[in-house]
Amino acid sequence: MRYGEKEIKEFDVDKHLELWPNDAKNDYVIKITLPEFMCCCPRSGYPDFATIYFEYIPDKLVVELKAIKLYINSFMYKNISHEASINEIYNTLKDKLKPKWIKVVGDFNPRGNVHTIIECRSDMVVPK
Repeated sequence: MRYGEKEIKEFDVDKHLELWPNDAKNDYVIKITLPEFMCCCPRSGYPDFATIYFEYIPDKLVVELKAIKLYINSFMYKNISHEASINEIYNTLKDKLKPKWIKVVGDFNPRGNVHTIIECRSDMVVPK
């Protein structure tokens, strides 16, 4: 197994998602694009590809870029739906970073003539 494959397969979000202190006094938006997301369909096992757009206003922490890359790549062999993958990424980053605001969008490549975009945002409140 090559070192990159080993890093991805052994990535543990609780151990390896490296967070750094945010020393900035100003509020600002961090925008990260991850264009090579891949997971596997839970029904067929076929690969699903997407671009992940991640934006947040940090509070006390920021995520290290290699760590976010490895975290996103760790989905490569997971059998998980579009909706579940984006919700998992959103919940993990929201819980770990505790940002002032966060948005995660998964723009999935069309498959079978269906194009899916999943968006989770911390400012989206739908009354029950």
